[in-house]
Amino acid sequence: VQLQASGGGLVQAGGSLRLSCKASGIIFAITPLAWYRQAPGKQRELVASITSSGDSTYYTDSVKGRFTISKDNIRRTLYLHMNSLNAEDTAVYYCNAVSRGTDFWGQGTQVTVSS
Repeated sequence: VQLQASGGGLVQAGGSLRLSCKASGIIFAITPLAWYRQAPGKQRELVASITSSGDSTYYTDSVKGRFTISKDNIRRTLYLHMNSLNAEDTAVYYCNAVSRGTDFWGQGTQVTVSS
């Protein structure tokens, strides 16, 4: 299983980014997926998740209304659209897939928001 995350970078407060996570080695269409993030000195936290069917999503309170998680089964890619970014969103973002009871992680992509 490989999860290749990309799309991070440096952005000014109020700006937007779109993270992508290309998956291989899993049956993408039936796999629950999620984005986590870990800020310096903090524990990794769940940011957003999407069910395998794509018809149900979850967002942590701090990103509700600003972030959108989506998936493209044909491209086997998970997305996180992030708007109205602020300094508290600065972290390494990881994509996650749960397949056959096992957690798989991407390598992480750094998002830095300058105020």
